[in-house]
Amino acid sequence: MNNKVAIIGTGNVGMSYAYALLNQQSQVNELLLVDINKDDAEGEALDLRDALAYAPSTMKIRAGEYADCADADIVCICAGARQAPGETRMDLIRKNAAIFKDMIAEIKKSNFDGIFLVVSNPVDVMTYLTWHYSGFPRHRVIGSGTTLDTSRLRVAVGSCLEVDSRDVRAYVIGEHGDSGFVPWSKADIGYKDIGNFISGEKRHEIEEKVRNAAYTIINKKGSTYYGIGMALARITKAIFNNENTVLPVSNHDPLGGIFYGYPAVVGREGIKRRLELELSDHEQDLLMHSIHVIKDAIDSVINENHN
Repeated sequence: MNNKVAIIGTGNVGMSYAYALLNQQSQVNELLLVDINKDDAEGEALDLRDALAYAPSTMKIRAGEYADCADADIVCICAGARQAPGETRMDLIRKNAAIFKDMIAEIKKSNFDGIFLVVSNPVDVMTYLTWHYSGFPRHRVIGSGTTLDTSRLRVAVGSCLEVDSRDVRAYVIGEHGDSGFVPWSKADIGYKDIGNFISGEKRHEIEEKVRNAAYTIINKKGSTYYGIGMALARITKAIFNNENTVLPVSNHDPLGGIFYGYPAVVGREGIKRRLELELSDHEQDLLMHSIHVIKDAIDSVINENHN
C-alpha cells in the first residue's frame, strides 16, 4: 500500500490533522489536499512542504482533485459547515448532508477502494451517510466518534487525580454530542474502579464539563480543531501500523444498524471487531437513548431526501 492520505476540506480541522501527521511518525508517505477552493488547498500544501526539513519523517505533499483519491489508503472527510455559536452538532445535519451525497459520488468515481475516515459533524450521522452513499463494507467506514470526547475525559480525570491521562482507562460512548455519556462502571486507573477515587458528584461534574467542552471552545474562539486533529492522527497511526488498538471510533452496530462511538479494534483493514461492554442497566438505557437520537436524525435526512 502507498500509505497515502487524502484530506477532503482544508479548513481548520483538515489542516490540524495534516499538521499533526507531519509532526509525528505517522507512516504517511503521501498527503493529498482537496478543497473546493483550489488556491487554498495549493497554498496549504506549499506551507506544509516548507516544514519538511524539520519533520520527523518525509512525505510527498500536494493539492489535487477527487480523481487523485484513486490510490489513497484513507480518505478523510473534513469538509462541511462548521458549528456556529449556539448551534448543536445536530443543527448541522441538513447543511452537511446536502454536501455529502455529491462528494461521496465524486470520490467513488476515482475508484477509491480504501478506508473512509469521517470527521464532519454530526459525525455519527455523517459516517452512516458515507456508508449509505458509498456502498462500502461497514468495516471500511470509520468516524472519529468519541475519540475526542474520550481524550477530554481522560485529561479531566487525570488532572483531578494528578495522574497521567494516558493511564486513565475510561471512555465516552454513544453520540459525539449531547447524548454521549461515560460508562463509569467500566472506568479504572491501575485496575482500581474510578469510584474509589472520585465521588459521584465529582464524576457528574467532570462528565458535564466534557459534554460542554466544544461549546465552551466555540464560544471563545469560534471552532475546535487541535484536539480532533490529534485524534485523527492517532486513528491513522493505528491503521497504518496495524496496531489492533482499541479506540472509541464511530463504528457500525449490527443490531442498531447505525454508527456511533464505541470501543473497537482498529487495524490495517479498518474495524476488526467491536468490544461489547457489559453495561449497567442505567448505562444501557443511556446508550439506547443515544442510539435513538442518532437514528431519528438519520431518518429525518433519509426521509427528506426521498420526498
